[in-house]
This record gives sequence, structure tokens and C-alpha cells, in this order.
Amino acid sequence: MSATIYFDAEPEADFDARCARSASALRELGVGPGDVVALMLQNEPLLLELMLAARCVGAYYCLINWHFKSAEVGHILRDSAAKVLVVHAHLVDTIREGVPPAVHLFVAAPRERTRIAFDLHGASSRVASGQESWETWRDARPRPPVAVERPGSAMLYTSGTTGLAKGIRRQPPSPEQTAAATQTMRIALGIEQGMRALLSAPIYHAAPSSYAMQAVLNDAHLWIEPRFDAQETLRAIESRRISHAYLVPTMFRRLLQLPAEVRSAHDLRSLRYIACTGAPCPVETKQRMIEWWGPVIHESYAASELGYVTHIDSADALRKPGSAGRATPGTRLKVVSGTGEELPPGGVGLIYARNAGVPDFTYSNNDGARRQLEHDGLWGLGDMGYLDPEGFLFIVDRKANMVISGGVNIYPAEIEAVLVQMEGVADCAVFGVPHEEFGEALLAVVQPAAGARLSAEAIQSYLHERIANFKVPRRIVFQAELPREETGKIFKRKLREPYWAGVNRRV
Repeated sequence: MSATIYFDAEPEADFDARCARSASALRELGVGPGDVVALMLQNEPLLLELMLAARCVGAYYCLINWHFKSAEVGHILRDSAAKVLVVHAHLVDTIREGVPPAVHLFVAAPRERTRIAFDLHGASSRVASGQESWETWRDARPRPPVAVERPGSAMLYTSGTTGLAKGIRRQPPSPEQTAAATQTMRIALGIEQGMRALLSAPIYHAAPSSYAMQAVLNDAHLWIEPRFDAQETLRAIESRRISHAYLVPTMFRRLLQLPAEVRSAHDLRSLRYIACTGAPCPVETKQRMIEWWGPVIHESYAASELGYVTHIDSADALRKPGSAGRATPGTRLKVVSGTGEELPPGGVGLIYARNAGVPDFTYSNNDGARRQLEHDGLWGLGDMGYLDPEGFLFIVDRKANMVISGGVNIYPAEIEAVLVQMEGVADCAVFGVPHEEFGEALLAVVQPAAGARLSAEAIQSYLHERIANFKVPRRIVFQAELPREETGKIFKRKLREPYWAGVNRRV
């Protein structure tokens, strides 16, 4: 491996040696093929180092959203049967109670750039006495030669409509699947040998993690940022001559909100390929980015289970506004009616797809949920759309109730299950409403119990203590009675529709 990783001003010294020592350290802990290494780290070289180390020993690396709280992390660790968890020091107190006794817990101190970026101060961001430091454990190991017979891979957790996160455990890829996946990554993410790439999106997400891994495997110069900053992104592109980057629509919006004099002050001619996934990019936002940066914007429709299904470049995006693109090479793509028949162009139905480079999978401890996704050898997640006569996919809706806010998938059922336990809450409904910057924002409609006095602030405080902050609704509305179907189920569509009236999108 000859990739060069940057986090501070200079390239990471001895990165390959650290990866090898981390692989040795994992082996000494009994981690081998098929085992799970859980990682709850912010964007730093250590996260990439441990992903590569797990891959080297044939293990799954399970990336945990660092916003998660104790119960959320505990579910993932138990469900995945993780052997090891490495977590940043400033996060450990938030999740310690959820860590099963059998999991070997290691702590890592965040780097100075991370402490500055997230305003971390004091002892809470350092490895305390009595905590086992990953770096100390790793550095005491030798650097043996690493022979990778069957590389490990990511074990991604994706929430379901029940609110419980489901772990995607893939079969090892065949040589043919590996070759097909490489071709897909080149098209959907722009991966190429020796590229100069910038990554500021949270690596715990599926697409940024695959982007980072593919960049390293293709000997890239990869700059990792602790978090996204619009003006700093422009400076980085200019000063480092960035050719490739991964950005999401929310980042585009923040870049476009910069003053005109700031946007025009930077030389961005080094850019060749911007990969965008995670949420549908609004037509106007994409058109403005293409006008500013040129025909370098590429978008893909993808999912953790499906991989990269479609791709659209700038020229086709201008010609087919709103489209998610055509199927990537080796991808079978169908739109199917509710009765299972393939629909002709223009027919709106459920989207099913299968990429030749994506191995089969199961959900950890929930193979029944995996079987429910399949139709005629293809997989579908409940997304609705249609194909035009040229084979371009248009997505018109998605699985019931899921919210995408700033590129993050959020399932209201999980939030509702927590909120309904609050004293004074008789019932509730959570859903997404339009938001200019994030695409959607969460809103909760709460039915108070008889005689209860509730405030929005008290509800948000209750949720902040129990779930990740990004899952806490920004708006709380109180309603004496929630509309219900004859079965007693809350008629969420009636609650949601007024907020989307006059909005020419539904996602």
C-alpha cells in the first residue's frame, strides 16, 4: 500500500507500520476471519488505520455513529457480537454503560485538530487513568508481515422501520465480484489511481467509508478533515490541488451560501470529480454547483444493502433534471408494481436492483428481514420511482416514514418508541417536514395525557438524554387528539400533508 494520508500539515508518518501493528494487536486479542471490530471514532487517521487492520485479519469493521448514546451502542455491540471496541476518549462516558462485559474496550485520545474542530477541552478528551489506550497496546506489538488471504469488509448498521438498527453481514466477494465492484467505484465515486482526494463527511457513514477505503487501496493522496467547513473546503481544494472529493447536498448548499466574493476568490481548476450520494440533490442546487465548478458533479443512487445502483454525470443532470441516473455497469434495475409485474417506462412502482459487484448478505440475527427485500433475485428497500424511455431513474418517494436530513437516514419509529415513554405523553407521531438546508427536518406531534403540562423544551431535553442529538425533533407541536385509522393506527399522512403543501418534492 502506498497511499499517503494527510490530517495535519504533513503526511502521516509510518502509517503503513501503524496499520500492521494494529493488525498484530487485533490478532493478539483473538480477532480473526468473520469477527467484528467496532469503531466509534471521529474523522482521524486512526479510524482508517483500524479499518485497514481489521480488513487485514479478515474481520468486519463496524463503524458506529459517534452521536449515539449508551443504549444505541449497546444494541449494535450485542447484535454484532463485537470482540473489540475502540472509542474516542471524550465519547466513552456517554456509552460505557452500554458496553457488554465481553467486549474489550480501548480508548483513544483525539488529535489536536479534532479537539479544536469540536471545541473539546479538559481531561475528558484524554485517556484517563484506568482506561486502556489503543495506541499503547498497539505500539507494544511487533510489525509482522501481513498476508491477506481473504480481506475483511465493512459491517454497516442501517435502521429499519422497527427502529432497531440492522447489521449487514456480507459474504466474502468472489474475484469476479471484486472486479465488478472496482469498476462501479470508478464510475460512481470517481476512484482512480493516485488521485488527490478530500474527505470531510463523517466516515462512519457507508459512502464516506467506502470512499476512504477505495482511495487508500488505489494509492491516493487522501486529506481527511475532522468536519466540513465550507470556506476551508475551498482553501483546501486550491492549496492542495484537490482533484477528487466526496460531498453531500447539504455541503453544496453551505458552499453556495458563502458570499460571492469568497466563492470567486479561489482557484478550483484542479477539480475533476465530485461524488455526491446520501440524499437526493435538489435540482437548483446541482445546477448552481455545475455552473460554478463546471461539469465535475456526479450523483449516485445507493444504499448500504444495494451498493451503488445508478450514476448521473453533470451533462445528463442538466438534460434530465431530477434524475438519479442510469444503472451502473453490471446492475439489473427494475421498477415493479404492487402485484410484482415489471412496469414499462413511466410506470411508478417499487425499485428493485442488484449490482454484480455486491455479494449477498444477511442481517445479523434477522435473516427474515433480509428475505423480505428480495424479488426475482433483486433487492428493494421500498423506494418508489420510475424509469424513462432512456433508462434514467427518477425517485418519487421512499419507504414509509423514513426521513433523510442532511444526508442522514432517520427512522421516526425509534424516536416515537422513546418519546411515548415520557410521563405525560399519551401518544406521538414523528415525521419529516421541508427544510431549506437539510432537505428535511424532524417534527414531533405530541398528544398530551389528560391533565399533563408539557413543553417543547422538556420533551427535547428528555430525548437528548436518550438518543443521538440528530434524532431529536427540531419542532414540537401539541395536538389534543391525533388522527387515526379505523385500526387505531395514527394517520400520519394527514399530519404530514399540510407541511408539504405547495412543495414540489416529497423527499
